Amino acid sequence: MDILLANPRGFCAGVDRAIEIVEIALARYGAPVYVRHEIVHNRHVVDELREKGAVFVEDPAEAPIGAVLIFSAHGVSPAVREAAARRELNVIDATCPLVTKVHGEAQRMATNDYDIVMIGHKGHVEVEGTMGQAPDRMHLVENTEDVAKLEVPDPSRLGVVTQTTLSVDDTRDIMRALEDRFPGVRLPRNDDICYATQNRQDAVKTLTEAADVVIVVGAPESSNSNRLAELAGRRGARSYMVQVAAEIDPSWIAGATCVGVTSGASAPEVLVSQVLKRLKELAADATNVRSLPEFDEGMVFKLPPSLR
Repeated sequence: MDILLANPRGFCAGVDRAIEIVEIALARYGAPVYVRHEIVHNRHVVDELREKGAVFVEDPAEAPIGAVLIFSAHGVSPAVREAAARRELNVIDATCPLVTKVHGEAQRMATNDYDIVMIGHKGHVEVEGTMGQAPDRMHLVENTEDVAKLEVPDPSRLGVVTQTTLSVDDTRDIMRALEDRFPGVRLPRNDDICYATQNRQDAVKTLTEAADVVIVVGAPESSNSNRLAELAGRRGARSYMVQVAAEIDPSWIAGATCVGVTSGASAPEVLVSQVLKRLKELAADATNVRSLPEFDEGMVFKLPPSLR
C-alpha cells in the first residue's frame, strides 16, 4: 500500500499568525490571556495554548475588566468589539487579514446603500462576524435553493461576499445562480476567496487521481477540513476525517492500494506525522510514503503593530 501526502496541507498564513499572536501575548503580558472563541478550529492547538495560560471565552463579558482579549482568526462583529470596549479590555486582533478584507468590503457596500448576499454556512463563527458588519442589509445563502427564494428590496443594488474558507469551486454554482436571478449583482473578486482553501482542495484533486482512500486531518468545526473530505468523496475516494490518529478504523484502508493524507488549514503537522505512523502500524506493506511536489504558497501576514 502506498501513502501519498498532499501539498500544500496544514497551517495557512492566517492560522500561523493567529497562534503566534497568542504565544507572544502570553510571553509579553503573562497568563491568563483571554481569547474570544477558539483561536483556530483545532483541539490540539487550543489545548496546547490553554496549558500555556490562554482562556477561551465566547463573550467579552467573561473576561475581567482591563484584561487582554484576543479576537480569533475568524473575526468578530462590531457588536463584539463594542462589548470589549465597554469592559476596557486590551484588545489584540488576530483576525485573518483575508477576513478583515471581506469585512471592509461589506461595510463599503452597506455605506453605498447596497444589500449584501453572504455565501457561507449558517452558524459558522466567521459568517456571524461578517454578517454583523451590516446586519440590516445582509442575506445568507448556503446553496442555489436559497438563491431561488431570496428577495431583496432593490436588485440593482446588490453585492456579494463569501465566507473565506470556501473555495472558488464551492461557490461557482451559487454565484452563477445569483447572476441568473439578479443580472446586475456585484460579485466578489476571486482573491476574496481564501488562497489556502483553494490550494488544499486542488491538492486533494491530485490525490484522488492515485488514492482510493483519503484521510483528512481536521476538526468537525473546521469548514475547510470538511470541504476537503467532501471533495475527496465526490471524486470517488473513500473519504474520512479524523482529529487524531487513534480514530482511524483499520477497515477504512482494507484493500486500498494507495491512501492519500492531507490536513485542514488549522491542523498542525505533528498530527499528520501521527497519522502516518498509525497507517504504517495498520498495514505492514505501507512502506512507500511519497509526497506531492513542494508548493510554496508565498503568503506571510504581518503581526498586529502592538506586537511587532
